[in-house]
Amino acid sequence: MGKRSDAKEKMVQAAKQLMRERGYHATAFSDVLELSKAPRGSVYFHFPGGKTQLAMEAAAAHAHEQIGIIDDAAARADSAARFVELYLDLARDGMAASGYARGCGIAPLVVEAAGQDSDELAETSRRGFTEMTDRLAYHFVALGVERSAARALADAVLAGVEGAMITSRALGSTAPYDSVRAALVSYAAAVSPKG
Repeated sequence: MGKRSDAKEKMVQAAKQLMRERGYHATAFSDVLELSKAPRGSVYFHFPGGKTQLAMEAAAAHAHEQIGIIDDAAARADSAARFVELYLDLARDGMAASGYARGCGIAPLVVEAAGQDSDELAETSRRGFTEMTDRLAYHFVALGVERSAARALADAVLAGVEGAMITSRALGSTAPYDSVRAALVSYAAAVSPKG
């Protein structure tokens, strides 16, 4: 497969950032071009499918980035509980560093666009969340959690992080992350032989 062009990559990253901050409908090509500094003519060259294609690629890039964060946290963990602590700490610290402005790069496709604009957007959001949950479950199993318990824990972690993200933004506080972290660490310790 060929390497993605620099202009296209910059536009995908800009769209991802804007969707995380503003949502799907409030992210316009003109804003993406301004933030990415990409040439205007490159929009329909790189995204012949228009805004739908750009949003799908931005959401896929977000999922890929999150999988890297999950892998980094897992590499430093010696137990399921520690993995949860590290992952929630990264999410909390990222939210605080953004000034409570950063949301999820996939959620806008679910909340604003899925089913309304295209089945492709709905499928992209399902795929992104599934890939993230699968990666969390994979690492929980590697840390000694039984497979079905690992899947349930992974679902709870992803749902907890998504919920904490929304309430943290609304409150301008990291408290929701801390509460979710405490509950999920206890849950992880309860289902893991390594604690």
